[in-house]
Amino acid sequence: MPQYFVYGQQETEYLSRRDKRLAAVIEQLGPVRREVRPDLFDALMHAIVGQQIATKAQQTVWARLEQALGRVTPETVDNAAADSLQRLGLSFRKVGYMKGAARKVLQGELDVEALRLMDQAQLSAALCALEGVGVWTAEMLMLFSLQRPDVLSFGDLAIHRGLRMVYRHKVVDRQRFEVYRRRFSPYGSVASLYLWAVAGGALPELADPAAPR
Repeated sequence: MPQYFVYGQQETEYLSRRDKRLAAVIEQLGPVRREVRPDLFDALMHAIVGQQIATKAQQTVWARLEQALGRVTPETVDNAAADSLQRLGLSFRKVGYMKGAARKVLQGELDVEALRLMDQAQLSAALCALEGVGVWTAEMLMLFSLQRPDVLSFGDLAIHRGLRMVYRHKVVDRQRFEVYRRRFSPYGSVASLYLWAVAGGALPELADPAAPR
């Protein structure tokens, strides 16, 4: 059964008090549900599969992977032949990233459960130390696997789009972004859910000021 990012009235009321425009978005949309993957290794593999391909393609390749492996675990990924994984639609490089991470877990170099206890900076550094994992992927794992409450990703294009649409900016540079990050903290993750919804067209009356006319 799918699990969703957990938040409630405390988070939405705080954000609404902090920002009138976001308050209007929250009121119009009501609760926004986004699925999470609580198993961090599974979520890491899913993220690597999805790098640089469309969501639909990610879903197709992931379904093939689950069918081939049964369960996506460090053991099943490590035991699978590299060429058989490539035949599922994975690039040579992605297979290397996945098998490398699986090997680190099995050899005790990467303690997945210990990651859960780290603060956000430590966790980001530990995840980014893995081949194939950059800051954006680490932030998505923090939000959509570990459900960290305060993730607002500067590297996420849809977050930028949502900010432009809600606040009528043509550009959101780092300085401006930090203003919003501080304003939404400590519930940046919930703000992210609403900005993604806006960016995806949940409120058709909001246009992107940066879009070509």
